[in-house]
Amino acid sequence: MAVGALGNIARIPELKRRVIFTLLMLLVYRIGVQIPTPGINTGMIKDLFARAQQTLFGVIDMFTGGAMENFSIFALGIMPYISASIILQLLTVVVPHLERLSKEGEAGRKKITQYTRYGTVLLALVQGMGISIGLARTQGMVYVPPLHFVVLSMITLTAGTAFLMWLGEQITEKGIGNGISLIIFAGIVARMPSALGNTIQLVRTGDMGFLVLLFLILLIVLVIGFVVFVERGQRRIPVQYAKRVVGRRVYGGQSTHLPLKINTAGVIPPIFASSLIVFPATIAQFIDVPVVQSVTNWLRPGTAVYELILVALIIFFCYFYTAVTFNPVDVADNMKKYGGYIPGIRPGKKTAEYIDRVLTRLTFGGAIYISAVCVLPSVLMGQFNAPFYFGGTSLLIVVGVALDTLAQIESHMIQRRYEGFLRTGRIKGRR
Repeated sequence: MAVGALGNIARIPELKRRVIFTLLMLLVYRIGVQIPTPGINTGMIKDLFARAQQTLFGVIDMFTGGAMENFSIFALGIMPYISASIILQLLTVVVPHLERLSKEGEAGRKKITQYTRYGTVLLALVQGMGISIGLARTQGMVYVPPLHFVVLSMITLTAGTAFLMWLGEQITEKGIGNGISLIIFAGIVARMPSALGNTIQLVRTGDMGFLVLLFLILLIVLVIGFVVFVERGQRRIPVQYAKRVVGRRVYGGQSTHLPLKINTAGVIPPIFASSLIVFPATIAQFIDVPVVQSVTNWLRPGTAVYELILVALIIFFCYFYTAVTFNPVDVADNMKKYGGYIPGIRPGKKTAEYIDRVLTRLTFGGAIYISAVCVLPSVLMGQFNAPFYFGGTSLLIVVGVALDTLAQIESHMIQRRYEGFLRTGRIKGRR
């Protein structure tokens, strides 16, 4: 029977196998969210987060899909991995050794990934220790001695984050889509039904008017439509390839274009920005110093300081991530190597400068768009006491990840048809 089952799996088309693998891995993640950390009073921790939905705990709980509210083994979520990735990418620009590794191809990327894993474990230990100490100091929050709880929860939370990091890498390699983004996507989507139920309850109790609910629904639909419209937007730079004669054959001579997306960085900037704000403020929540508490209050979602810092970080990461993933000099050199040029622009340095200038303007527009989507709906919904899960950041991540995943599915389908066409052609040729 085992041999037969393996044979059936082998006959499943690759795309279907990838989708099934991704769904199973996300199911494992959602099961782990329900497993609490040993020694915690789950009733008290739920009451604590019920009173803190509009604070930094609400941000963490949104990205962890309710794992922090349950204080489960995945309570830290994937945030330490994202923070470690940010630090490594920033150090790549500053540290020559890391810069050389980033240019060494697959071997260099594997080394940087290894450093990112070490950084993830270190950050998870620090965050786990900070949260555990704060909870251990709360009367009645833990069932075991405080020191035992701190050590046990540090190990448990760090192991949970390491497992999620591995899970995301497995999804990226063997599944469909970006594993880390899909884990965040699954967490946000899983919390939306309960947020919708809470909103309906607010309407029933009279805390929210029916017209306000209709306005929020209309706002959500408009934001989703706007995100889809902009994410599909491109600036197409015309490229002409000159004819080349190689032996008796003529190559090139066709016209094409270089597509530049308005939002080249995707959903990375809001995820990075939120992660960077959450990390120091989370630790500060458990430090009983007046100055630190004042800073923490300034960094609560909805405050002017929080929103301004969020916008500044989003703009920074839009430019930074675009610069990391897209190099105009390399693009210009490749175009020149294969006889391509932009009409009216000299090949080489001038082409690189032109592409860089266009990309800079597009990135600015994309940064303003992401900032507006992340901040304005959250501010408006804060005025109407709407659940935090309906904020612009969560909608942008959900829609952006969904579009990227659908694009990868479409790419696999096209590749599958192309391979099938080639296979059919070979069979006909043999006959």
